[in-house]
Amino acid sequence: MSDQPDFAALAHHFDGTGIRAIVLMGSYARGAPGQYSDVDLVRFVEGDLASSALASGSFLIDDRLVVVSDTSSAAVETWFSNPDAAVKVIAGLRVGRALVDRDDYFAAIQERARAFAWDAAMQARADVWASQQMVGWIEEVHKGLAGIRTDDIGRMLNARFGLSWGLSRVMQTKRGVLLSSDNAFYGELITVMGSDSEWVRLRRDAFGIEDAHGHAPSLREQVIAGLHLYVVTAGLLTAALQPADAPLIAATVRRIHESLDGGA
Repeated sequence: MSDQPDFAALAHHFDGTGIRAIVLMGSYARGAPGQYSDVDLVRFVEGDLASSALASGSFLIDDRLVVVSDTSSAAVETWFSNPDAAVKVIAGLRVGRALVDRDDYFAAIQERARAFAWDAAMQARADVWASQQMVGWIEEVHKGLAGIRTDDIGRMLNARFGLSWGLSRVMQTKRGVLLSSDNAFYGELITVMGSDSEWVRLRRDAFGIEDAHGHAPSLREQVIAGLHLYVVTAGLLTAALQPADAPLIAATVRRIHESLDGGA
C-alpha cells in the first residue's frame, strides 16, 4: 500500500452523472492520516438520493478502506440549520478538500462553513433538541435502574449506551461544540466542560475508562455513573428544558435519587 492514495483516480472511479462535487474529508483532508485511516469521500449529488443509482458504501481499494457517502442539497441545508448536524459536520467542511467541484458547488458550501457562527437562533434550537433528547433517554434510565437491581446484563448494556454516548451528544450539541473529527468527541468535550468537573468524571466512569489509579469501573459501576450523569446533565440544562419536557425529566431525576439512595 502506497503512502498516499491516488485521490484523482479515486475521484474518477466514483464520479458519475448527477454528481456536483466529490470531497475528501476526515484525516486525509486534515493532513493527519494514520496507518488505519480510511479515505472518506463525500459526494454531493444532484436531485433525490432515493432515486440515485450511484454506488456508495465501503470499498477496499489498493488495500485501503474507502468510504463513500452521498448527500443532497436538502441535506446540506440541515447542516447549517440543525444544531445536532452542525456540531458534527461544520468543522469538517472547513477543511474538506474538493477532488471534483463542478461550478464551484462545494467551494460555496465551504465558504458558508467557514463563516458559520453559532448564533442565538441556533442556540435556541439546540436547547429544544437537548431537552427532547433528555426525554428520549428516559427509557435507558429505566433500563439502567432495572438492570442494576436485577443484575440484568442486557438491560445494563442498553442503558450504558444512552447514559454515555447519548448524554455526550446532548451536552456537545447544547454547548455548540463543533468537533474537529468524530474521534475527537471525547477529548474536545472535556476541554469545554472542564477536566475537573463532576460531569467529566462521571462520563469517564460511564464509559468504563480507567481512573488515575488504574481502576476500571465494572458494568454495574458504569451504569450507576451514567445514572448520576443524567442527574448532573439535567441540572446543567435547567434553563434549556422545555415546559413539556421538564416535568418528565424532573420525575426521572427523583426516581434515580430514590432508587440509588435506597441501595439499588
